[in-house]
Amino acid sequence: MENAAIDAPPPTLRWSGMTDVGRFRKNNEDTFLALRFDARELCYLGKTGAGSLDEGDFLFAVSDGMGGAKSGEFASRIAVEKITRLLPKSFSMGAQHFDGGPSDVLMELFGQIHQAMVEMGRHYEECAGMGATLSLCWFMPGWVHFGHIGDSRIYYLPVDGPLIQVSEDHSYVGWMQRQGQLNEREARNHPQRHALNQALGGGQKKIEPQFGRINARQGDRFLICSDGLVDGLWDRKIEELTRANDEADQLNTPRLVREAVTDSGRDNTTAVVVEIL
Repeated sequence: MENAAIDAPPPTLRWSGMTDVGRFRKNNEDTFLALRFDARELCYLGKTGAGSLDEGDFLFAVSDGMGGAKSGEFASRIAVEKITRLLPKSFSMGAQHFDGGPSDVLMELFGQIHQAMVEMGRHYEECAGMGATLSLCWFMPGWVHFGHIGDSRIYYLPVDGPLIQVSEDHSYVGWMQRQGQLNEREARNHPQRHALNQALGGGQKKIEPQFGRINARQGDRFLICSDGLVDGLWDRKIEELTRANDEADQLNTPRLVREAVTDSGRDNTTAVVVEIL
């Protein structure tokens, strides 16, 4: 999924993120993250904003925690905390003994988060079975590198093409849909649609996250979301709202989340939309 590279100055990004507890849950186990970083420092970003890639790389992530009591909420926060510790160090990969590129950094990152959750589950009874999904996009000049595990999602909306789900749902239902055995309606209504076979922690002995990269262009948009958004909106509606701006010509993320909660709201619902300007 790579387009021809275009020589151009580092582009500007704009983003918008929002999370909602939903209509039935008491606590929000979703977490989203927006960061700018380089080899020297890391900067937390607001829910909305804009910035140039000549200031550093940008990362946006969504994590959906799983577990009893509040351990799911804790799990998603562990994922975010590990990201903020590792990424600035990995910017200078040679100093940190990373011999490969961003995919190797992301592989190390996912591995460390998984191990931290496994250890917490071993030592603290209240954290037994704790786990989380993680879907993230790392923006650098010319490229977007992504990493993913679980059933949160990453969508790519090219400026001149249809919406593409680049992440794979790590579930049997997701596999059946990719094989053409289920259509979108059948997958959404399947009783095992939320049963994951891959997640960080969660009693998994071995994880196999998905990694990739996209040569993105000006006007392209990316959506990172938890499964609560997908539970409330069909792909066609997700594409329509992700492509549109609001009345103030800003990204339409709040409407994405509000409509998903109105139509379903059974789960926490989170979305981050990023556009390359």
